[in-house]
Amino acid sequence: WCRSAPGCRNGLIAEEGQYCYPFACNTCPYVHNITRKVTNRKYSKLKKVDDVLGGASAWENVDSTAESCPKCEHPRAYFMQLQTSSADEPMTTFYKCCNAQCGHHWRD
Repeated sequence: WCRSAPGCRNGLIAEEGQYCYPFACNTCPYVHNITRKVTNRKYSKLKKVDDVLGGASAWENVDSTAESCPKCEHPRAYFMQLQTSSADEPMTTFYKCCNAQCGHHWRD
């Protein structure tokens, strides 16, 4: 924000300079030169699929179907359907491999 004159609180815009990109005010002569590169990155943690679907208890009373697991090729998988987007979109089917050693999750 511009702080050069009392009452001038306009947002600053980036202008292209010869060696840098200074911030400048549109209404007054205030210019702030950028002297160093400033970066900040923050990565959020992704939730596990079970957390989003209600945890391990969500898979307790679900049916199984003849769906081959893409990881271990077991012929059956548990499934549940949830409405993950707007009502005019089809439901999303979530699968969990019936093989206890695999337990792979995927969706269709």
